[in-house]
Amino acid sequence: MPVSAADPRHAHHDDPFPGQTQHQPGQTEQMRPAPDHGESSYQGHGRLAGRRTLITGGDSGIGRAVAIAFAREGADVAIAHLPEEQHDADTTLELVRDAGRTGLSLAGDLRNEDFAIEAVRETRDGLGGLDVLVLNAGYQHDIDGFENLRTDEMKRVFQTNLEGLLFSARAAFPILEAGASIIVTASIQSFEPSSGLIDYAMSKAGQVAFVRALAAEAGPRGIRVNGVAPGPIWTPLIPGTGWDEQKVRSFGTDTPLGRAGQPAELAGAYVYLASGESSYTSGAILPVTGGKAL
Repeated sequence: MPVSAADPRHAHHDDPFPGQTQHQPGQTEQMRPAPDHGESSYQGHGRLAGRRTLITGGDSGIGRAVAIAFAREGADVAIAHLPEEQHDADTTLELVRDAGRTGLSLAGDLRNEDFAIEAVRETRDGLGGLDVLVLNAGYQHDIDGFENLRTDEMKRVFQTNLEGLLFSARAAFPILEAGASIIVTASIQSFEPSSGLIDYAMSKAGQVAFVRALAAEAGPRGIRVNGVAPGPIWTPLIPGTGWDEQKVRSFGTDTPLGRAGQPAELAGAYVYLASGESSYTSGAILPVTGGKAL
């Protein structure tokens, strides 16, 4: 008898989340319940053997899930993260090294152009090259009415989600060789923007334009550029967004599957886009949204 797949409505946490708030950047150990990054479930099959990867925002959330999956698929992993995220970064790198792979911690702020360039250089030097760039670092905040949009918060969103991404990608692009892959963490907000996340949604729409434009230039060099558009995913970004208790409790319940996703549920999308299995896929945005349409 074939083994039936788990009911996706209940495959992960499907109860309301307890109300909780953190200051940005959020910390994984303060989250209740703890996110699932695939620590005990992801099994690799050598699909990324010998690949050398830089993941921005790789300390927690989606970035941690991708780091775990890539390492278990045979890749070496460098993660760029804020200095105040060092504890989360250390935990992620321990999981990478437990998989028998090299792990590098690169602490700094990608809004700083010099750090973004240095992170690429240190990855190349520490891992012996760079094959996969995952542009995952991001920032969002709640806006209680458009007239209350603060300039400093708006600038942080654009500088993190657009400038930091561009600095990193521009530094990496000349050293990538045929077969390399760039993967951007976009968002369902790119296509279905919420008013309370207007600046974040704008930045994510810009990332989709980046993917499509760079894919056209990179293709003749044999480099693929794609994006993943997550829906509501339970990461430290969520309690750090500034939502009230009710909004956190109901997070993800508006999806057809009726619940928020876990970081582990995105890892396979990134593995696919980084691997040779997606050799004819470029300029694409892959939705992992719990059934929400882009």
